Amino acid sequence: MNKTDMHKGVTLTVERGLDVLHAFRATRAPLSNAELVRRTGLPKATVSRLTTTLISIGYLRRVGGGRQFELSAGALSIGHAYLEANAVPRLVVPVMQQLADKLNLSVALAVPHRLDMVYIAWRASSNIATLRLGVGSLLPMASTAVGRAYLYALPDAVREPLISEFLAAAGDDAGTVRANLDAAFSDLKESGVCMSVGEYQRNAFGIALPIVVGRTRTLMALNCGAVELEPNMTAIRRRVAPALKAAALTVSSILSDVDCEP
Repeated sequence: MNKTDMHKGVTLTVERGLDVLHAFRATRAPLSNAELVRRTGLPKATVSRLTTTLISIGYLRRVGGGRQFELSAGALSIGHAYLEANAVPRLVVPVMQQLADKLNLSVALAVPHRLDMVYIAWRASSNIATLRLGVGSLLPMASTAVGRAYLYALPDAVREPLISEFLAAAGDDAGTVRANLDAAFSDLKESGVCMSVGEYQRNAFGIALPIVVGRTRTLMALNCGAVELEPNMTAIRRRVAPALKAAALTVSSILSDVDCEP
C-alpha cells in the first residue's frame, strides 16, 4: 500500500469512527450495534470493529456490561476543549439565561453539523419541564424549528441540495417533510420565526429564527422550547416571538467583533 492509499484508509476510518460517535443524539439513550448500523448506514462488521476500538480508547463504554453503548469521558473532553476555545458560548450565555428566565423556557444557540444542528450554548429556566437536551445535543435539521430556521436563511444553491437529501432519506414520508419545510419557510418569511410541535419529541415545541453573527457573518439559529401538554402555540408565539427577536439582536451585537466560525 502506498502512502496515498494509506492516508485515504486512515481518513476513512476516522470518518467512520466519527459517524458512530455522532449517532448518539440528544435523547441520550444507549445504543446497540444494530441501532448504530441503522443510524450510520455502515456494515455490521465495521460498526462492531469501531465500537470495540472506541471503547478501548475511552470514547464509548458498555452500559452495565451489556450489548449497548453510551458516550464516555473521552467524547466529553473533545466537547469541553471546543467550549474552552470558543468565545461564543461564554459571551451569549448571560443573554440566553435572561431570556430563559423571562419566558420560563429553554434557549439554545445552534450551528449545523452535516444534516443535523448541534447546540453550542444552552440555558433553561429552573421552573420548566424541558427536553432532555444540553450543549452538544444533535437535532435533525429537517424536523425541528431550529433546523428549519437555519435552512431558510441559506443561499438557494446550498439549501436545495440539502433538502433533496432530506427528501430522499424520508422515502414515503417525503411529501410530509416537504410540506413541513414549506410551511416553516412561509412562516419565517411572514413573521420572522418558525415553530414545530411534537415532531422531535412528544409534547415538545420549539420556536426559532436564523441569526447571522460575528466578523465572519456566520449563520446560526436561536431557539426557545419546552415540553407542555397540549401547548397553545398561538399564545406561545405571541409571548415568545418578540422576546426571541430582541434577544437575537442583542446576541448579534455582542458577537459583532468575534470570530464566530463554528
